[in-house]
Amino acid sequence: MDRSSATDPACADWAETLIHARRTVLPKRLAAPAPDAAQLQRILAAASAAPDHGELVPWRFVVVPEAARAALADVFAEALRERDDAASDEQLAQAREKAFRAPLLMLAVADLGDAASEVPGSERLVSAGCAIQNMLLMATALGFGSALTSGKALASRPLRALFALREREQALCFVNIGTSTGGKRGSRQRPLPARYVSELAPQPMAEQES
Repeated sequence: MDRSSATDPACADWAETLIHARRTVLPKRLAAPAPDAAQLQRILAAASAAPDHGELVPWRFVVVPEAARAALADVFAEALRERDDAASDEQLAQAREKAFRAPLLMLAVADLGDAASEVPGSERLVSAGCAIQNMLLMATALGFGSALTSGKALASRPLRALFALREREQALCFVNIGTSTGGKRGSRQRPLPARYVSELAPQPMAEQES
């Protein structure tokens, strides 16, 4: 669809269909092929359309290639040991296995700024969330399944060291993308707007002055 036709009613219908077509596909149900180089660039470029007060680009994505999966697996296991020194070999193996699931794996990182930053951390997080959603929608449009995964390891010392996170950076989640293998899929009921929308009631002038 041509970008110049963005005001066409058909564009709104297409966008609505795409948005509601997005579903979380668990990483264990994501297989090869992953997006090719051109498709990956389209997915990453979609992030650039996120709202960005001050044009700071307060987020970045680190792709974890196959050659680096073993290092990430070691980090997952080490992070588990730090939390639970009684973790069994089976639990450690399960933690390591998570690094090898989706064929395309990226870490989403947000730069939260500091106390002197004009744009607060909350706005930066909103921008990062929008960038991530744009990427998920583009992946969906290209026919791929996707999921966001998190966990306590994101805040661990080993993970921060592996990804060379700066003091003011926060690891938000992993973005998992691949070809859905089918199987059981969630059928989460979408909440209706009435559940999360309200209207501000005007306050009488006397109450405002008091």
